Amino acid sequence: MVLALMVIAELLALVLALGALESADRWADLSVLSLFVQWVALTSAAALCASRRWLARLSNRSAALLSYLLLLAVTALVSEAAYWLLRSDVVGVSLPAFWHRDFLLRSLAVSAIISAVALRYFYVQHQWKSNIESESSARIQALQSRIRPHFLFNSMNIIASLTRSRPELAEAAVENLADLFRASLADARNRVPLHEEIGMARKYLHIEQLRLGERLRVEWDMDAVAEDALVPVLTLQPLLENAVYHGIEPLAEGGVISIQGRATDGVIEITLTNPVAPQGALFRAQGNHIAVDNVRERLVAYYGADASLIVAVAAEHNDWRYSVSLRFPYLRAET
Repeated sequence: MVLALMVIAELLALVLALGALESADRWADLSVLSLFVQWVALTSAAALCASRRWLARLSNRSAALLSYLLLLAVTALVSEAAYWLLRSDVVGVSLPAFWHRDFLLRSLAVSAIISAVALRYFYVQHQWKSNIESESSARIQALQSRIRPHFLFNSMNIIASLTRSRPELAEAAVENLADLFRASLADARNRVPLHEEIGMARKYLHIEQLRLGERLRVEWDMDAVAEDALVPVLTLQPLLENAVYHGIEPLAEGGVISIQGRATDGVIEITLTNPVAPQGALFRAQGNHIAVDNVRERLVAYYGADASLIVAVAAEHNDWRYSVSLRFPYLRAET
């Protein structure tokens, strides 16, 4: 921002130097104008930053008016300082009597125009950024809240069937389901430590294991990943749900879902792998990838270009394997 401010100030000085109708040495004029304009710009920025705490307590209209008056006051002070510096013994420039008032009024006039345009620009930019953040937050919230309806129906059927025969399992399933829905309704802008996300994924898999029994087996290998790393809520659950419904469930013998994690040079990589039927492999390679796109969009919204999600389908000894690899920076909560 400081660099942008200096560039804009220098462009203004260049325009003022080129706009002079008569000038013996435009380069000399440009150097003097650049020095003066940079003084005004940087001092104004410093004054606004110093008063930011008080300006934040005011309404937008009052803060804008006070900021505008503050910029004019800074311009007047810097102009006065420049005038008396020119007249001092250090510089010793001889100036006519009318030059003081003329210089001050011209500086204030230029500052009034430029300050009004700059404040308007920054206000519009702030509003645009706020709208983008609001839309992004709403979109992430909508993505996070997508739990497939058939998972809810299956879970309720499981709970109903266990209520009489295994009430303790039914109670645990209800608690796990409640935690999942609580997470889906949480603020999408918040991130949770990886150990909480893993715990939520285990609760989801516990519900599915009640339904599929021995057909669903899970292997966890997350010891190499720091559990305090921050991740978006319900990052693993949609991918695991994808693995269960499109990978394990269509196979008569079921299969193993493997979750592996590692950290390298400040980057965390988590890979989920599951078996898939040959026809399912073709479907998942060419399908609509709702869950995958869901997680990919959320990762990009949180981490930008530093995050990625890669999907691969491969055959190993006539067995098709589907894998999803997530990569994102290692960030942790500030203590």
